[in-house]
Amino acid sequence: MNWKREFVRGLGDGLPIGLGYIPVAFTFGFLAVSGGLPVWVACLISFSNLTSAGQFAGMNLIFAGAGYFEVALTTFVINLRYMLMSLSLTQRIEKSMGTLKRMLVGFAVTDEIFVVASLNQGPLRAAYLFGLMALPIGGWNLGTFLGAAISDFLPLALQNAMGIALYGMFIALIVPASRDSFHVLVIVLIAVAVNCVLTYVPVFSFISSGFRIIAATVAGAGIGAFLFPKEDEDYVKREAA
Repeated sequence: MNWKREFVRGLGDGLPIGLGYIPVAFTFGFLAVSGGLPVWVACLISFSNLTSAGQFAGMNLIFAGAGYFEVALTTFVINLRYMLMSLSLTQRIEKSMGTLKRMLVGFAVTDEIFVVASLNQGPLRAAYLFGLMALPIGGWNLGTFLGAAISDFLPLALQNAMGIALYGMFIALIVPASRDSFHVLVIVLIAVAVNCVLTYVPVFSFISSGFRIIAATVAGAGIGAFLFPKEDEDYVKREAA
């Protein structure tokens, strides 16, 4: 199939994702600079990453004075799902795609890009995937730059008030999912409970904020997997037969 045609098709599929990333990245850039990071640092973070939750969590840890290891480990745990998504997509990627191209594709795997790529019919070709990820990467970096640049022109009081946007974003992500799924609600409550225990029980006062987030994430995911295991569909079908 024509390389240009596949690339253009990918651009078309990635356009809505890129447009959707701009306001989220704008918030990240704005909060990063308002918290004290230089504009170029905020842009560099977005240029070298493509993960909203991981970047916001890492930014919070930086502002809290966490060390490099805590920031790296926290973002690793939060972004671990992208490794599973990438492994899933490798089953669909064309066999002729080289290692370098696979690494470039793996860099841009996000929840939205994974869903769109998974719905694509037939083998996933490099031209299509590069087109699919081009506009989301551009939108994410553009939004970060705009948010970071505009923060210098806003009054200090408004900059401080915008800090609530980060908490609002996480609430907007958690509440709908918890409302729609009892399992998600239980996992969220477990993670919150673990974090509260580690934060307010004096015996755990030596644990830093970064490791509290890591412990709460692992505990919530681990207990949730134990309480609500997802049975293999093929196994269920074989047993039913």
